[in-house]
Amino acid sequence: MAEVEVYLEQGPVEKIAKTLNTIGQVLKTVAKVLEVLSTTLKATAFIGLVGGYAVAQYIDQFRPTIEKMSEKLLETAGEVNKAVQAYINQDSTLSGRFG
Repeated sequence: MAEVEVYLEQGPVEKIAKTLNTIGQVLKTVAKVLEVLSTTLKATAFIGLVGGYAVAQYIDQFRPTIEKMSEKLLETAGEVNKAVQAYINQDSTLSGRFG
């Protein structure tokens, strides 16, 4: 069977990894801000602003999804970087996501 040649354009792939990492970091920050906002709204509900508690409940519904997306993007960015390094080192035994 013929050997398959693998070619990777290092620059664009590294740019993809950097973009994934940036988006992951932004989502991580957004999740933290939402957590603070939710906590603040719950505190205001304690002093009588019940509408704030309803908004906090709404925020708490989608904040975990944002946190999970952030984790996945950061993980994927790391895997892409590992794949680029393996390609540079001509390591065909990479056992990561793209190996």
